[in-house]
Amino acid sequence: MSTQTASRPAALPGSVTAAGRLRQAVIAMSIGLRPMIVGYWLVMTVAFLVGGLISQLIGGGFDNSTWDYGTHSPKYFSSAIGITLTPAIFALMIAHGVTRRMFALAGSIILVGAATATALIWLLAYQVERVVYDWAGLTQALANPHLFTKTSQVGLIFTEFFLLIIAHEVAGWLIGIGFYRFGFWKGLALLPLGLVPAAAAEFLLVAQWLAEALSSTGYHRPSLAIGVPGVLAVSALGLYAGYLLLRPMALKPAKG
Repeated sequence: MSTQTASRPAALPGSVTAAGRLRQAVIAMSIGLRPMIVGYWLVMTVAFLVGGLISQLIGGGFDNSTWDYGTHSPKYFSSAIGITLTPAIFALMIAHGVTRRMFALAGSIILVGAATATALIWLLAYQVERVVYDWAGLTQALANPHLFTKTSQVGLIFTEFFLLIIAHEVAGWLIGIGFYRFGFWKGLALLPLGLVPAAAAEFLLVAQWLAEALSSTGYHRPSLAIGVPGVLAVSALGLYAGYLLLRPMALKPAKG
């Protein structure tokens, strides 16, 4: 009897399922990151709204999109989220029974969800601003190069911001895992590899503030048929690389 019991595969207790545990892991990660994300968007909204208005008033009028001045900010904040995720939450969640595989999957879901939400927020901001500018008879010119030429091109707006955000998140994810697992010096040596997803997105999309610098070198954006799947593929490979790095990782971060 005892032999039969011992040979049975392990099962989750009661009504608990793997999908349920994954959902709880995602919720726990979201709660842990909530203060950082909410704080950023409050500061971001006020700073760029007020700053954009002031800069346009000083410049002699409203001839540019106010929101377009802040397009670079979400990318680097998203990188910070990716960097923070593992050092801040990994040990706590593993100690509470979350497997490394589940942590990697939950982290990937969080990053994709955050990129989607950020792209939707930016899309909505442009649309609200366009309505206000049209009502006031103002010109919503774009200060930065984009995949889109006008803010009514909602598909291109979402595509650009989602791809740039997810690529920078994945870059931060790999950098954070690298420093946590290997320590400072090895993590620093691996930094160029961690930056590959972000660099790929910049070179394949050539949008926002780096676009002019790249264009001045004679480099031009490849077609979207190459750029969009290219960024998606590199980002997916980055998430998978993070999963591979997390699976054998110790609970305590490496020193030095």
